[in-house]
Amino acid sequence: MPIQTQLKALPSRPGVYLFKDNEGKVIYVGKAASLYHRVRSYFSSGTNLPPKLQRLVARISDFETIVTDSEQEALILECNLIKKYRPRYNVSLKDDKTFPYLKIDLDNDWPGVRITRRFHKDKGRYFGPFASAGSVHKTLRLIRKIFPFRSCNKVITGADSKPCLEYHIHRCLGPCIGAVSKEDYDEVIRQVILFLEGKQELVLRELKHKMKNASQQLQFEKAALLRDQIQAIERVIEGQRIAITVKGEQDVIALAQTKDLAYVEIFFIRNNKLIGRDYILVDGIRDEEPGQIMGSFVKQYYTSASPIPPVILLQYPVDEPAVITKWLQYQRGAPVKLHVPRQGAKKQLLDIVAENARQGLNLYQVKQSAIAEPTTVLEELKDRLCLPKIPIRIEGYDISNIRGSLAVGSMVVFDKGIPRPANYRRFKIKTVGGIDDYAMIQEVLRRRFRRFTAAEDRWSIVPDLVLIDGGKGHLNAALEVMRELELDSIPTASLAKEREEVFIPGKSKPVDISQTSAALHLLQRIRDEAHRFALGYHQRLRHKKGIASVLDSIPGIGPKRKKALIKKFGSVHGIKEASIDELAAMEGITHKLAEKIKEYL
Repeated sequence: MPIQTQLKALPSRPGVYLFKDNEGKVIYVGKAASLYHRVRSYFSSGTNLPPKLQRLVARISDFETIVTDSEQEALILECNLIKKYRPRYNVSLKDDKTFPYLKIDLDNDWPGVRITRRFHKDKGRYFGPFASAGSVHKTLRLIRKIFPFRSCNKVITGADSKPCLEYHIHRCLGPCIGAVSKEDYDEVIRQVILFLEGKQELVLRELKHKMKNASQQLQFEKAALLRDQIQAIERVIEGQRIAITVKGEQDVIALAQTKDLAYVEIFFIRNNKLIGRDYILVDGIRDEEPGQIMGSFVKQYYTSASPIPPVILLQYPVDEPAVITKWLQYQRGAPVKLHVPRQGAKKQLLDIVAENARQGLNLYQVKQSAIAEPTTVLEELKDRLCLPKIPIRIEGYDISNIRGSLAVGSMVVFDKGIPRPANYRRFKIKTVGGIDDYAMIQEVLRRRFRRFTAAEDRWSIVPDLVLIDGGKGHLNAALEVMRELELDSIPTASLAKEREEVFIPGKSKPVDISQTSAALHLLQRIRDEAHRFALGYHQRLRHKKGIASVLDSIPGIGPKRKKALIKKFGSVHGIKEASIDELAAMEGITHKLAEKIKEYL
């Protein structure tokens, strides 16, 4: 049916319209108080459309409409359809379909806290959405350290014969073995909810009262656990303080934009504290005004965000504020105010959020440019570090240990800005005792570059830059080895973590390099990769030592039996969970020895 014929049949009612291209693909979704007037306005010859809509109209081959009872219903449907189709000409949140939440399933008698990517209107309490898996995992790790709720998925009967490790390290109250009443467990979950709502002071007062009572009743172990909880929460509160005094509960939203992308920063203020912050990327914004971007963001973000605060501070006024406010109130079940502050403490806070958005966008662009144009980044690195040539191959070095024990070193290799794991190497420190990072980095470099001088296969490749994790002292220690081996012609630099300062030979002060520089970001990536690789090796050695120390203490278990047990059951925990009969069924293990293993573990 021709579009002009369809236009004549449009109803004068609220609803949603979907524009499609010649392949039937939805390219734009919009809402209207009157479908008749709104849709016809796109095709009227007298309408002066902005460039973006002109490009849209040129591609429309068909459209369909969905009638709703109200403009508010149309807004909800519009948001859902944008998420479903992700039309090319709509402003949309990047990857918003996968935003994670924290959920407390209150339908369960013994609820836990878990991560979910599905938001349902059920009895569960949802917190989020979080912009990334990293931010939601960080929050979950924090509350697990503070509150002893269960993290398992088992059916709780209270009749289990023994608890898991979480109970023994005071991370769970042990409902599986009946060690806690339902009332006491529910109290912990209530405290978790208050904490996630930003009401940490209320939780703090309750815990201090409980600690005082436990001390008076001479329950000193319980009082000590409560004290640890209190101290953990106090550290969180201290980290949430900001210089600007703002009262009440509110979200503060600001953005920074390029031609095609917006970086939206959100601060979550609860009970006068900054309890969290997040950012979300928005695309499809070409030729859009900041107010239009802000309005689209608010509609899509708060479609599933929980909880919605009573006040939302915005950097720019949104289009159709009355409709959006009414919809937000429906979502929240209580009044909501959209406010664009012009002065005072709220404006100061908004300026801070806006500056964070600008810095965030700069860093995002740097990262993207580093990925897209490694040659340009390497050229900048050459100029910044005064290198003789472009550093095609960069080797990064780091040390990992705990007070000098089980010390290890790592070497990672980046070729043209890209990590090459096949060329990574690990070093177990052999000649250094105690805590001496300088001597350890020297041992690693000696072992690596002595192989270089011996022209041994891949070790014989000359790096264009050696990067040491550390400050000026680490660099000087490395340079001693390079001079000793007559390899001081190989450029060497160090990157200190605390202030992200880069040091090079011959200069007492750090290199003048911007914190948003793509070259600095590449050095940080190499440094962080070296740290990750060293830490992973160190943790594996600690794990092996832990296994060895436990099994070696059992009389009758030598290296051969130890190896067979680990191979059969996978870990010490697996051996511990095995029955006596299962252990005795193994070759070389008698029933008596199986009983002894169980007794020791």
